[in-house]
Amino acid sequence: MGEIVGAGLLAHVPTIVLPEETRRELNEGKEITLVTGLRRLREDVFGRDGYDTVVVLDSHWATTVEFVVTSHARRAGLFSSDELPRGMCRMPYDFPGDPELAHAVARFADEHGTFITPVDDPCLPIHYATVNLWKFLGEGLPGKRWMTIGVCQTGDMEDHLRLGRALADGIAATPGRRVLLIASGALSHTFWPLREIRDHEASDPRHVFTPQARAADEERIAWFKEGRHDKVLDTMDAYWEYRPEARFFHYLMMAGALGERACAARARQYGAYENSVGTGQAHLWFDRPADGWTGTGSATSATTHRPD
Repeated sequence: MGEIVGAGLLAHVPTIVLPEETRRELNEGKEITLVTGLRRLREDVFGRDGYDTVVVLDSHWATTVEFVVTSHARRAGLFSSDELPRGMCRMPYDFPGDPELAHAVARFADEHGTFITPVDDPCLPIHYATVNLWKFLGEGLPGKRWMTIGVCQTGDMEDHLRLGRALADGIAATPGRRVLLIASGALSHTFWPLREIRDHEASDPRHVFTPQARAADEERIAWFKEGRHDKVLDTMDAYWEYRPEARFFHYLMMAGALGERACAARARQYGAYENSVGTGQAHLWFDRPADGWTGTGSATSATTHRPD
């Protein structure tokens, strides 16, 4: 029986893959903690042997009539971003996928009242919400499988929770699988207008688009640290006012896999809460509680990772 052994809400902002000199130029001479945080997360979690597959819930990949899960045996190539080609240009990536798990997840679509299609088309685009985090957390670690699931732009909160439930069941049905989930995306997500954006490139959160958006982000970070996923889910209507990236669907898929309101896993934060041209960004990692994600001692339960 497969297990979810850890999960994270992680930022993938383009700044993290810029040269250090450029990052410091944009950030008043200082390194951004989103970079140092990912390096520590790799040391604490991804560089260890407690998992074999990473599933990225990618807020940049928007499908329309179904959820799509990558089912390639391997993905390799060069990535250039159509959004920001000056900073993300011809970035190499090369990692094995997990076709067995992808097809297992899709088999639970009907049971959960949703639509999931595995796709192994070699021409399928890849997005930087996956590539940027793989560069920090997967590159140089041979044998670790990575696969991606996109958000569905016609879906709502319930649809994305259903995807998460199917994902959890697919993992449980795959013998021996030890899986890390990454909800790859931002918190509040409003950019400054083009003529103002260069005045707000530093990471200090005073540059987040509004004080109200910053306060909403910080409130949810506090709830995550308290293990109050129920509060986050119960206040989504209010949070949508601050335009979380992809309507926070990346997190909602992860929450669906971890037990939703019953999940009491507490976050530990890697790096600070930071701005990225108006948007709120943070790395929050959830170790699996000893008695399971929902405290029931279910198939997803086991010992926790080493604390920060």
